[in-house]
Amino acid sequence: MDKFIDRKNTSSVKWDGMKAVFGKDDLLPMWVADMDFRPPEPVLEAMKHRLGHGIFGYTIVGECTENAIVSWIKKRHRWEIKPAWLMYSPGVVPSIGTAIQAFTEPGDKVLLQSPVYTPFFNMIENNMREVVNSPLQMKNGRYEIDFNDFEEKLKSGVKLFLLCSPHNPGGRVWTKDELVTMAELCRKYGVIIASDEIHADLVAPPFKHIPIGSLEPSYADFTLTFMAPSKTFNLAGLQSSFMVVPNEDMRKKISGIHMKEGFFTLNTFGTIAMEAAYLHGEQWLDDVLAYIRSNIEFVKTELAANLPELEVIEPEGSYLIWIDCSKTGLEDKELREKLLEKGKLAVNFGDAYGPGGENFIRLNIACHRSIVEEGLKRLKQAFS
Repeated sequence: MDKFIDRKNTSSVKWDGMKAVFGKDDLLPMWVADMDFRPPEPVLEAMKHRLGHGIFGYTIVGECTENAIVSWIKKRHRWEIKPAWLMYSPGVVPSIGTAIQAFTEPGDKVLLQSPVYTPFFNMIENNMREVVNSPLQMKNGRYEIDFNDFEEKLKSGVKLFLLCSPHNPGGRVWTKDELVTMAELCRKYGVIIASDEIHADLVAPPFKHIPIGSLEPSYADFTLTFMAPSKTFNLAGLQSSFMVVPNEDMRKKISGIHMKEGFFTLNTFGTIAMEAAYLHGEQWLDDVLAYIRSNIEFVKTELAANLPELEVIEPEGSYLIWIDCSKTGLEDKELREKLLEKGKLAVNFGDAYGPGGENFIRLNIACHRSIVEEGLKRLKQAFS
């Protein structure tokens, strides 16, 4: 991790795709949620070995890969799942789209909790469903759920609830009590839960990620859990993810959508990388989590000393820092101009995450410390 790797000219969205998003490419990229770290060496070796074979026909997800996923989830998240529950997808966002198509009809209501990962809104709207929002409440620098509002929204005829756990961009790791309350209310009103848990592995002590479907066997019956090695091991470009779907009837509905889409198998190298990562990547991940935590503490210390008007929302999970800029007095447009024009810094701007995201920025610190240091200099420059 403590080695800078130049990613320019690799067709990287993060490093080479800024002009299309921000209108300029002379920026320091601390936006897209991928790391600047090389994956575990056993993953690279497994891919090299497969490359040496030289034939890359259609590839099944075999028993070894399934067992690697099952073992990983049991060890890291204390959830014993069955291989038969596993279904596959190119990514968590496509999985969300599949769930929306499988369990709702055009015009149906789908619940989310803003501010939240932008594709939640996009996938609901692109599939001609209605967004129903139960906004999270910021209390003492930490997001909480307004359960009265949550229940009122469920009562309105919601069919599907998109849960972000751990939360992106706010970094909350939901507690057992919070998860149980959400699950019980969804059961009460007959609402299916689709839980995006892509950041599940990026939680460091004392916090602990709990898959909502693991809390009680009956919850698993109306819960879809979306996971992937992509964020955990920096494999997003290989486009391999999986769903945990214990309910057989729900699996049949998902299979029906996959048939309509023409999807039937994963990328060859994505499958190989996923298996190798879950079998051999644990020590690498623990080292990465320690490095990320060090970067988070560095950002908190530096901002407190040099830019106290910027408030860091403590990330309990993920490598994304959600920063409240409201005390600067700048509107979102002014904030954007300051950071892009004066600071030359590419971040994700909070207004894209729905109501409650205004005046926030999201900073990706899964990178070499020198990039973090330069990013903070540019933040200071932007607000000077």
